Amino acid sequence: MVCPRCISAVKSELENLDIDFISVDLGEVELQTNDLDNETKSVLADNLQKIGFELIDDDNSKIVDKIKTIIIEYIHYDYRDIKVKFSEFLSDEMKLGYTYMSNLFAAIESTTIEQYVIKQKIERAKELLYYNELNLSEISYKLGYSSVAHLSSQFKKVTGMTPSAFKKLKDVKQRNTLDEV
Repeated sequence: MVCPRCISAVKSELENLDIDFISVDLGEVELQTNDLDNETKSVLADNLQKIGFELIDDDNSKIVDKIKTIIIEYIHYDYRDIKVKFSEFLSDEMKLGYTYMSNLFAAIESTTIEQYVIKQKIERAKELLYYNELNLSEISYKLGYSSVAHLSSQFKKVTGMTPSAFKKLKDVKQRNTLDEV
């Protein structure tokens, strides 16, 4: 789940199946009970899949999903300035060693945490450019880049165009939904 509407959609599915839950957050649902019968779990998985979600049951996939959720929240929804290394931030948030998380993430996602962070930062930059909320220098600072040149270089590497060229396009099709990144 990557947005408030996603949370609402999952809550609705849980309510429709009369599954009691404590909370629904980005990428995570806390149920009243951990013992869903197999039939209910299967119906829930099917219903979630129909609306573009996946029921994650194994521990390794849960860890990777939590890592992705933390990164998305931090870059897209948490409006603090990005000042710390993501490796330190993730280790603190997850209470796990970064090397372990990095290897697990790469094995399951076929990309590194670093590449995933870069793609999320570029999507956020595209959003800020599209809506003309900040200038490139402010975007660079907000996303934790050392310079506008560094942001521009990564932006071009990921999108194939400069931030200025992207801004001129004003084409929504150039943006991806967060779960597609």
